[in-house]
Amino acid sequence: MKCLTRFPFLLAAGLALIGLTGCAPTLTNLTPTSHVRNASGIYNFEVMWSSRDATIRKDSMRPFVVVGTEKYPMKPSPMLPNRWEAAVPLPPTKEFINYRYKFDFLQNSIGEPQGNSRLSAPYQLRVTGH
Repeated sequence: MKCLTRFPFLLAAGLALIGLTGCAPTLTNLTPTSHVRNASGIYNFEVMWSSRDATIRKDSMRPFVVVGTEKYPMKPSPMLPNRWEAAVPLPPTKEFINYRYKFDFLQNSIGEPQGNSRLSAPYQLRVTGH
């Protein structure tokens, strides 16, 4: 009988969790897992942002590619909504580069908008010889 009395609570908690994660921003890495090393040492990174959270102020978005402790600003991709890109210089001696995406933004709340951010999962790029 105890199980039946807990069911409404568990159902409500599960639905609340689904509701909270339904609006969470999603970052989709569009960068290939490997690039052929080039003479310039500059490589393109691209990510797609998607969210149904209406409280996020899209005009406040500040995305970055994070490589180690360095942050490289991203800009909107021309004619592609919700996509961001950056040209990032990478060291010529490294074969594997670990990176993440970070989005800083303002979110509407009661009173003043609040600062918030979203950090992607870690990714790795392999830069191969010619």
